[in-house]
Amino acid sequence: MKNGKIIFKNVSFSYFVNKDKECLKNISLHIPSGSTLGIIGGTGSGKSSLVQLIPRLYDVTEGEITIGGIDVKKYDLFTLRNEVAMVLQKNELFSGTIKENLRWGNKNASDDEIIHACKLAQADSFVETFPNQYDTYIEQGGTNVSGGQKQRLCIARALLKKPKILILDDSTSAVDTKTDAMIRKAFREEIPDTTKIIIAQRISSVEDADHIIVMDQGKINGYGTHEELLKNNEIYKEIYASQTKGDNN
Repeated sequence: MKNGKIIFKNVSFSYFVNKDKECLKNISLHIPSGSTLGIIGGTGSGKSSLVQLIPRLYDVTEGEITIGGIDVKKYDLFTLRNEVAMVLQKNELFSGTIKENLRWGNKNASDDEIIHACKLAQADSFVETFPNQYDTYIEQGGTNVSGGQKQRLCIARALLKKPKILILDDSTSAVDTKTDAMIRKAFREEIPDTTKIIIAQRISSVEDADHIIVMDQGKINGYGTHEELLKNNEIYKEIYASQTKGDNN
C-alpha cells in the first residue's frame, strides 16, 4: 500500500438485499493521505457503516473504494487490515500483562516502541502509576482498568501497527476532553503521514480536523472545516449549540 489516500466513488451499502434498506447512499468522498477527517452525525446516520467498508468488514453494495489508488477488493485481506487500524468504542483487552495486550498490535514491538505508543495515546501517565507498570496484569475484558484507560490502551495497541490509516470509532468517548485534545495533538505531531478518521459524538473531538463530514440518514449532509460547517450546516450548528450552551453559564 503506497499511501493512505482514500477515495469513495458513488458508494452505496446495504446489510440486506433490499435496496430500499440502504444505510449508505451514493457517497463520494476524497480523503488525502495524512489528513484528518472528522465524522459527526446522529445515531443510525451511517457513520460506523462508512468506516467499516474501508478494511472490508463489509463490502460495498455499489460503487468502489480505493486506497492509494487501488480498489480495496484487490488487496489481500491480511495486508489491508494490517494497514488499516480500527479502534472501536468498546475494543476489548484480554487477560495478560499490559505489554502482552499491546503486542497484540505488533508482536515484535520493542519495549521502547510500546512506551512511545502509550505516550501518544496518553496511556503512559496512568501505566506509570501502577506498581508493575507495563507488566501489570489485566483481567479478562480489562475489568481492572477504567473505560478511559482501556480506550487509551486500545489506541496505543493500534498505533503499534504503524498503520497507513487509523480509524477511531467513538473511541475517546470515555476520555476527558483535555486528554482527548492531547491525543489529537500527538497524532498531528507524531504521525503526520497516517490518515486519521475520527468518529465522535463531541464536536470538540473533531473541530481541529482538516475536514469534517456530517452524516444524516446514510448521506453526507455537510462537508467542510469546523468554521465552514458552523456557517453553512444546520445539523452541525444544532449539535454545536446543544454541546456548548452549558459552557457559557
